[in-house]
Amino acid sequence: QVHVEESGGGLVRPGGSLRLSCAASGRTSTTYTMGWFRQAAGKEREFVAAFRSSGGNTIYADSVKGRFTVSADKPKNMLYLQMSSLKPEDAAVYYCASTSRRLIISAMGMIAMYDNWGQGTQVTVSS
Repeated sequence: QVHVEESGGGLVRPGGSLRLSCAASGRTSTTYTMGWFRQAAGKEREFVAAFRSSGGNTIYADSVKGRFTVSADKPKNMLYLQMSSLKPEDAAVYYCASTSRRLIISAMGMIAMYDNWGQGTQVTVSS
């Protein structure tokens, strides 16, 4: 079993930046893909970005391309999400998730493919 825990959320002004962190613990040797998802109030959870350790592949939702960057520190079992040029519509609870599945790139954004989820960290974008 893998446990993931997010941190780094907070209040930021539009146009500002924030970095989220996700710490993985437990059987991390079996983790092949990790991702970030978000859920705004009254909306469904949606994919944000994902990182595949095999090959270091990353994918992004169209809404965050060019503004968000996902990265990983494998030895430390950490996943990061650097968010820049934040907009009010980026406000949400951000979740980190992991899976032992060796996902193909086209599946990395699918919520159902992830087994382990954190509790989420709130990101508020407001002036």
